[in-house]
Amino acid sequence: MFEKLFAALQAAPWADAISESTWMFPTIETLHVLALTLVVGSIMVVDLRLLNLASRKRPVRELVNEVLPWTWVAFACAAITGSLLFSSAATKYWGIWPFRAKMVLLMFAALNMAVFHLGAYRGVAAWDRAPAVPPPAAKLAGGLSLLIWMGVIVLGRWIGFS
Repeated sequence: MFEKLFAALQAAPWADAISESTWMFPTIETLHVLALTLVVGSIMVVDLRLLNLASRKRPVRELVNEVLPWTWVAFACAAITGSLLFSSAATKYWGIWPFRAKMVLLMFAALNMAVFHLGAYRGVAAWDRAPAVPPPAAKLAGGLSLLIWMGVIVLGRWIGFS
C-alpha cells in the first residue's frame, strides 16, 4: 500500500544525497539521537514527578510549564531528523518490524499524553503541591510514558542493526 509512496520519497533529491554522502547520514543521525535524548530526558523529569519519585516539593504545573516547551522543540528536531533518515532508505525501513513497532509506540506515546492532559491533568490543582500525591491516573500515565519511551529507544537502536 505504501510502497510506491516510500519509493518516491526515497527517490527525492535530498534522500539520495543523504544515502550517498559519507557524512550526511551520520551527522543527521547524531542530531536525531541528541534531540531524542532531550525529548526522553525532559519527559522523564515529568514522569518521575507524576510517579512521586522525584521533584516532590515542586508543583506539577510549574514543572510541566518549564519542561514541555523544551520537549516540543526537541521533539520537532527529532521528527525532522528522523524523517530525513527515513527518507534515505524508506522502503528498507518500512520493511523491518522494529521501525514499524517504533512508530506504533510513538502513537501510543501521543495517545497516553492526550489522555493524561484531557483527564488527570485537568484536576492538577487538587494534587499539585506536596504533600499531595498524584492520583492513580497520573501515576499510570507517568509509568506508561516511561515504558513507552524506553521501548522507543530500544527499537530505535534495533533499527540500526536490522
